[in-house]
Amino acid sequence: MSEHIVILMIGVSTFLGALGLIALLWGVKTGQFDDQSKFIDAARYDGEDELRDAVMMENKKKAREKKKEEEKQKNYMPPD
Repeated sequence: MSEHIVILMIGVSTFLGALGLIALLWGVKTGQFDDQSKFIDAARYDGEDELRDAVMMENKKKAREKKKEEEKQKNYMPPD
């Protein structure tokens, strides 16, 4: 390869690397990688009993929503 192509490749790769670094620093500065719910859930459900209760409540909620949806479909009458 000629010198000009090598110099162009080094310049482009340096530019893309700097662009990636700037994007990473911007993401860290604006809090794009923060997971607030992870820490809140860890504090809220820190024992097995609490976690089991939370799963049971979530399953009950899903069952209620499913039952409600079945009721809607059961009582549905198409227009004449």
